[in-house]
Amino acid sequence: MATASSKSVAAPIQCRHRIQQRFADIFTVPRQSQAREIEINSRTIVIMSDSNIDDQSNPESETWPLDPVFRATIEIHGRMYQQWALENETSFAPVDEDERERLDKLHGVFRLIFDRRLIFPPINNPQKILDCGFGSAAWAVEAAEKYPNCAVFGIDISPHMMPDEIPPNLWLQVDDLNQPFTFQTNEFDFIQSRNVITGIKRNRWPSYITDCVRILKPGGWLQLIEIYHMIQSDNGTITEDNVLRQMSTNFFSAIEDTKDPRAPLRFDSMMREAGLVELGSRMIPLPLNGWPSDPREREIGERYGACYKDAIEGRLQILFTDKLKMSSDDVQIMAAQVREELDNRSLKPYLGL
Repeated sequence: MATASSKSVAAPIQCRHRIQQRFADIFTVPRQSQAREIEINSRTIVIMSDSNIDDQSNPESETWPLDPVFRATIEIHGRMYQQWALENETSFAPVDEDERERLDKLHGVFRLIFDRRLIFPPINNPQKILDCGFGSAAWAVEAAEKYPNCAVFGIDISPHMMPDEIPPNLWLQVDDLNQPFTFQTNEFDFIQSRNVITGIKRNRWPSYITDCVRILKPGGWLQLIEIYHMIQSDNGTITEDNVLRQMSTNFFSAIEDTKDPRAPLRFDSMMREAGLVELGSRMIPLPLNGWPSDPREREIGERYGACYKDAIEGRLQILFTDKLKMSSDDVQIMAAQVREELDNRSLKPYLGL
């Protein structure tokens, strides 16, 4: 754990904002209710909202219409992917119903790990919250339900996995986190960024955190939750001969030209450089099967291991065939071998959260 000041917290990395900021604008596709179209700079975005929050907080007055290119999908090996994300190397993950269900299950794992806490910093009455990389929107929906008087916003590049129904105080917006944020300066009390390590471009991280700082209110908090995707062993039995290590190494090799899988190791320094104070961070070993003796940790391992298995082939198929020039059959074979090794409790595999 790395801490600064007297208000450290045993949780994902988070910190408090003490400086002023600037910038502005927004993309959006909140669900349900009446829709209208606007066109700005040749973009067309459908804007919808059923919220009762007053006009000053209503994003309809601030948002741009959604370009249909963000909705286009392509089917590869039976999975659906967002075409724009693949072409721009923003994401290599599926955006179909299977992935939405997996992300909902993953949110359940995080709830178990964090004892159902959504927010770790001491925030009692937030007025405005931002969720960066909302995925299936499970966290954003829960936050909006817990804080009904708070305006909750979620940003993700994919509009495909949004839930059918959302709370009236939640807006889900489509935007690329690799571009400068279009929100107003000093706008949010709290920002969460979770599981965007494979979506943020390699050189974007410092400016991404600076953007978060800019749109935080003075005294606001930033919470970062990421996984370091190099599989380790709690007893040192995983070696280069294990397919788990080979897959992790190949993943780093395939993604490092566009992404920075080691960025979580530098979050403390990047946040300090962005002007944040009262930092608290912790690395939590995230077991990949039921090897822990503690019942709670064993349940976490079993549930997270299942989520990880479900993600392997869909995430690696395009990445490994395109970047490493592996055949599709070879990727399928490696994925099967990885799943088999993940069932071996004697290896005690884990990832760093």
